[in-house]
Amino acid sequence: MSKKTYYFVTGNTAGGFVNYLSSNLNNIDQIIIVKHPSATLKANIINRLIQTFQTTYDLEILCSTLGNDYVDGVIIRDKQTAVVTDRLAAADMPGAIVIDLEWFLQEEKKPLSENFIAINQSVQKAYDQFEMGLNIHDDLEQIYIHQMDFSRADELADDLIEKLLIGVPRKERTPHVFRRLFGTNTLDGAVNFVSHLITPLTYRYYLKGRAGTGKSVFMKKVAEACMNHGLDIELYHCSFDPNSVDMVLVRDLDFCIFDSTAPHEKNPDRRDDVVIDLYEEAVAPGTDETYADEIQRTTSAYKAHMTKGMKYLKDAGRLLRGIERNYKYIDRDVERMKDFILQHV
Repeated sequence: MSKKTYYFVTGNTAGGFVNYLSSNLNNIDQIIIVKHPSATLKANIINRLIQTFQTTYDLEILCSTLGNDYVDGVIIRDKQTAVVTDRLAAADMPGAIVIDLEWFLQEEKKPLSENFIAINQSVQKAYDQFEMGLNIHDDLEQIYIHQMDFSRADELADDLIEKLLIGVPRKERTPHVFRRLFGTNTLDGAVNFVSHLITPLTYRYYLKGRAGTGKSVFMKKVAEACMNHGLDIELYHCSFDPNSVDMVLVRDLDFCIFDSTAPHEKNPDRRDDVVIDLYEEAVAPGTDETYADEIQRTTSAYKAHMTKGMKYLKDAGRLLRGIERNYKYIDRDVERMKDFILQHV
């Protein structure tokens, strides 16, 4: 039975807009770039392509930072083809074909450059707030870093690596890293697909801890060991700090380990699920209580910036919906566009 896998290759982060599309085009020979000012029209086309292929092929759905009503692309690995919007890809990418949807439409669109500028300004204000929040979050990390036994964390990581790779033949090949996000801050709010991504896997490790307790470093060690074994990995970056990692998923091992703390906290619901708690295992006892006031004050400060940032993103979302109402096209035109793209897939 064919399946659909949902994830993000872009994110609205404290480091600005990130785009990991290129790492996900491994062994993809053809990239069809759908070009048009209307995000709604492009999403409509891609959704119709998904409906066409979903009964026959496994599909990877590239979710959109613009919100739930949009989609940024679909990858059909069995056909070595990706169809993506011009938000993600440039015409000079190897194997790229650009299909400008305005070829199919008769009426000219009203210039809306001022509205697009307003959207970009709101999004940039969100990034500025996220960056300020991350700077404050670094202060929170310092509290736990100074109370952390990192040698114990290294032991736990080494034990897990040994358990994962024992009896697994080393592959003499260069592994590939698929860089993704399992969620991000969209113009509709925060979204994540953690449950969707981990549900098919047999071996699931829930990594818990506090800021600064080395969760990302732990997962990077696991990722590096798997790569040294010749295994491809899916590396899911943190949508708050893209330099950090929130999940490592290895299909060949039917395994994942992920940051199971807020804002994407999950708890085990299967007998074989495993919790690794770095706070319990490697932080000096009583740290939460000793530094409770400082932790509360710092947490409130960085969350305030995150709340402001999300408000700016939602403002951008309202502006975008206003822009989208200006575009007029009929179902027959959309179907014609879809059929034209199908001729190239």
